[in-house]
Amino acid sequence: MPKLDHLRPSGLHHNPAYSHVVTASGARTIYISGQVSTDEEGRIVGEGDIAAQTTQVMQNLGHALKAAGATYANIVKITTFVVGYKPELRPIIGKARSAFFEGMEPPASTLVGVSALAAPEWLIEIEAIAVAD
Repeated sequence: MPKLDHLRPSGLHHNPAYSHVVTASGARTIYISGQVSTDEEGRIVGEGDIAAQTTQVMQNLGHALKAAGATYANIVKITTFVVGYKPELRPIIGKARSAFFEGMEPPASTLVGVSALAAPEWLIEIEAIAVAD
């Protein structure tokens, strides 16, 4: 397992939903393309439902991590893109996403509101960077 240090810099508010800084040392860096809410056949999952789409996106990240010999614990940074983002969506997305990081320090994270993704039915896309041995 790589060595990951989740730092809590003084002067920055500690938020349990993400880490401000993660340092990583390991033999491999894994870059995972933005995942969207589709199943193995490419069909939309959870159309119109941000919570269901977030859960599917996180499951898709899990498939990608597994293919690279990694787990959610190896993720050091995620970037989340949300169509038509409003602050009231954050707790919904956070609840769905946090289940995948339960019992571990969360990765560094950025959330970006966007006007659209590549397909109109997609509400959320998440990309990840992981480090593994």
